[in-house]
Parts: sequence; structure tokens; C-alpha cells
Amino acid sequence: MTSVRRDRLRLATVVFAVLLAQVLLYPGVPDLVAAVGATTALDASMWFLAAEFAAFVAFAGVWGAVSDRFGRRTPLVVAGALGGSVGYFALALLPGALSLSFGAVLALRAAQGATTIGAFSLAMTMLMDLEGGHGKNMGAAGIAIGLGTAVGAPLGGRLYGVGPLVPLYAAGGLLVVAGAVAASIPDRAPPSGGGESARFRRAVATLTERPVLGLPYVFGFVDRFTAGFFALVGTVYFREAFGLDAAATGLLLGLFFAPFALLQYPFGVLSDRIGRTGPIVAGSALYGFAVVGVGLAPTVPTAAVGMVVVGVIGALMAPATMALVTDLSSDAGRGTAMAGFNAFGSMGFLAGILVGGTVADEFGFLAAFLTAGALEIAIAVVSIPTFLRIDPESASAFGG
Repeated sequence: MTSVRRDRLRLATVVFAVLLAQVLLYPGVPDLVAAVGATTALDASMWFLAAEFAAFVAFAGVWGAVSDRFGRRTPLVVAGALGGSVGYFALALLPGALSLSFGAVLALRAAQGATTIGAFSLAMTMLMDLEGGHGKNMGAAGIAIGLGTAVGAPLGGRLYGVGPLVPLYAAGGLLVVAGAVAASIPDRAPPSGGGESARFRRAVATLTERPVLGLPYVFGFVDRFTAGFFALVGTVYFREAFGLDAAATGLLLGLFFAPFALLQYPFGVLSDRIGRTGPIVAGSALYGFAVVGVGLAPTVPTAAVGMVVVGVIGALMAPATMALVTDLSSDAGRGTAMAGFNAFGSMGFLAGILVGGTVADEFGFLAAFLTAGALEIAIAVVSIPTFLRIDPESASAFGG
């Protein structure tokens, strides 16, 4: 195995471990928040998930800018993974030991998210630094993300059967492993471009000198909006509408994540061959309708089929969208560019949680599914004409 292939596998392992740890918590999040002091289910679950992703949004750019400034990524990935591990263990231990309020629990959750995003975002940036084709490298990231989420949902459901805090301990252990793997990976980051002013220029250049990066950012937002929506609204909906427990809910969520995982790499390679436009445009045009279809499904089997369809469409879009970030970013600004993509994705996840949770609480689950689908369709309709007009497969899309 060549060094590039070996490092691609190691980096994918880090991404997998981070996502697996994250998704372990989803199937039984109402049970988890009750165990750490919450008195409501939907509202408390919404804020518990939102606290992490608000921190992702706030700190993704910080980690990316620091890595670009110093020309190093590996130590930062290790630090982020170990910091996230401490955060998960603190969430499991401190609320009971110190009788923390739920507000304090949310503060711990935000701190855990602020560190975890460093490991996740910079591991993906290190994949961008590798040779071998952007679609292939982002396909590896995509399959790691998909496998982490596919395994995490059913496994998390099983762990909740042992105890409501067990997934937190498992997540902390996984991030220790992620930090150890990351420590063995050599840096391939481009040399630092200079001092404080250079760092500022790189950050500003993300959307001012290369405004075309706004396109993959918007589609990343759409993609992660659905993930956030299903993490909260889908979980609570499946449990209440169909009477499922955490284990069965995890399996149903896994029907989305399994095809999302298994098809990421081949679809990423496909985007290297045929370009990014087709997979992103075709996927976005169908994505919102598939989400609505899940909400309209009258039985568990039909909902399961809908989840598979959503997973397939997501797998078509995701690696092409991530590869487009790499296509459009400069070598010296990759960390900032990917951090921007992850920040927009985290905002999408956060919006999926907050919008979905609020609408479901006020107007019911069907209204929430219709809202989520309509928002995604609207974003796609607004974005696609611009996407097609600039033709990202041409050199003009690269800013010269």
C-alpha cells in the first residue's frame, strides 16, 4: 500500500470515529437528556443537539485559520480529538456528580463541540492535501462519514438499552482512538503563508476573492439540514408515530445512513469522471421531495423505503459537493475553505434541528416534514441556475 493510500485510510478512520461518536447519541437522545437533568423531551433534545452544532459553526473557522497560519494540521487534529473525548466523559460524569443544571450541561455540550469540530474539519482538510484526485479523497471522507453514521445509529440504539449514559462513554473512547490514529499521520499541509495579515486575507478570500465557493457551501447547508432534521425530528417522530424504542429507531435511521455510506466512494469517483454539476444538480432536485415522502409514509416499511431513497440521493450529492470545495480553493487556503464548508454544514444541521423542532412542536410532525422538504427544494431552485451559469468544470470557475 502506498503512503498516500495508507494515509487516506488513516484519515478516513479518524473521520469515521468522530462521526460514529457523534451519532451514537441520536437514537435515544430523549432518554439521554432526561438522564442529565432535562424535564422535557422534544425541547431539551433540540437544545442539546443545537448546542454542539452552534459550537461547530463558531469554531470551525478558528481551527481552519490556525492550521493555515502555522502550516500544521496533525497536532491540531490530535488536540481536537482528545479535547472532544474529555467533553464526552464530562457530560457522562459531571451532571450527576455535581448536580448540574441543564443550562450547565448545555455549556459542557458546547465545549465538547468546539473541540470535536477541530478533529473533524482538519482531518477532512488533510484529505484535501493528499494527491490522487479530489473526488477520490472526498469520496473517502464521504464513505467514512456515511459509515460512521450508518453504524452509529443502530449501535447507539443498542447501547441505550444498556444505559442512557453508555453512548457518552463509548463516544469518549472513540475520540481517544481517533487522536491516537491521527498522531501517526504525517502533515502534508502547504507551508504557512505569513503573519496575521496573511491569515486574515486567506479567511476573507474564502468568499470575497472566490465567491464561487458559496455554491458548495449552500449545497453543504442543504445536505446537513436534512441530517439535523432527522437527528431530532425523525428520531422523535419514529418513536411517537410508530411506537418504536431506541434500538428500532436506530435501525430505521440506519436505513438512511447505510446507502449514504456505501455509495459515497463510487459516487465520488464518478464525479471525478463526469464532473460535479450532474451529481449535485440531480441530487438537489430530488432531495426535498424524498424528505417529504418519508413524512407522508403511513407505515414503518414505507418509511424505511423512503429513508433508503433519501440516503441514495444524499450519497450522490455529498462527495461531489466536498470535492467542489477542493476544486475551487487555493492550496494555501484549503483549511479555511473546508472550515467554511463545515461551518455552513453545521449551520444547516443546526437549522434542521431548530426549524424542524420548532415547527414540529407548534404545528405537528407532518408540517415539519413539509417545511424541511420545501426549504431544501427552494434553496435548490434558487442555487441551481447560478451553478449552471458559472460552469464549475471550466477554468473560469477557479477565479482565473
